[in-house]
Amino acid sequence: MGGRNTVLLDALSLRIPMVSDIPTIIFGADVTHPEKGEDSSPSIAAVVASQDWPEATKYAGLVSAQSHRQEIIQDLYKTWQDPQLGTVSGGMIRELLLSFKRATGQKPLRIIFYRDGVSDGQFYHVLLYELDAIRKACASLEASYQPPVTFVVVQKRNHTRLFPNNHNDKKSTDKSGNVLPGTVVDSKICHPTDFDFYLCSHAGIQGTSRPAHYHVLWDENNFSADDIQSLTNNLCYTYARCTRSVSVVPPAYYAHLAAYRARFYMEPNNSEDTSIHHIRPLPELKEKVKNVMFYC
Repeated sequence: MGGRNTVLLDALSLRIPMVSDIPTIIFGADVTHPEKGEDSSPSIAAVVASQDWPEATKYAGLVSAQSHRQEIIQDLYKTWQDPQLGTVSGGMIRELLLSFKRATGQKPLRIIFYRDGVSDGQFYHVLLYELDAIRKACASLEASYQPPVTFVVVQKRNHTRLFPNNHNDKKSTDKSGNVLPGTVVDSKICHPTDFDFYLCSHAGIQGTSRPAHYHVLWDENNFSADDIQSLTNNLCYTYARCTRSVSVVPPAYYAHLAAYRARFYMEPNNSEDTSIHHIRPLPELKEKVKNVMFYC
């Protein structure tokens, strides 16, 4: 209905570090690929962005079909030629920035971008292309508009597990015997030079909890380790579907849900052209749907 289920107390009192001080937009992005054997189906990219500041709980979402098994998001920023208007700029980032300004009355002065579904070997290919797309989208709105960007990759599928030092100490474990929600590890088992950390933000229900692995690939906002870890953990309590904290930061979670749902909107392919180069576009989202969390 366009409302919100939860709001952080720190957001209401303007005490979220590196968010509450100036208008900040938080993006989440993900790409889902077709199942094995579907050689002609496109990959689906989704981008969501916060539409309220400083609460950062409402997220508008956009989806796009792209080349088969292509991990880099192609439609973050694009230009095309119009016979009457000449060169026209568009893309998901540009549209979401404009949506943020319409919703809050202010343009974002800081961008935080959570990117899901990127393997270690693709880090810098994705960073180079997508960061450049963000820059171009900002410049298309205003030539001098270049807000600082923090680009964070989220990895959920890893083989790392965290255990409490003393299983008999009830104060250091949750009900299932896992580490307490909010546990962060950013030394010893992390990369010796890169800015990364493991965060177990959720309380385990059954079995051993799997922490999410966050890699800060680009940081123009000069986040300290404590600030980015605290922000990420706090956001995990704002997930709209439940009243508990979740294991992955919600913007990335929402982008995954949006991309997953968009595959059901694809029209069946009745044409004879089943090559991977033929990309069937998704039906365009209605204006009333774009700004509500239809994917939840």
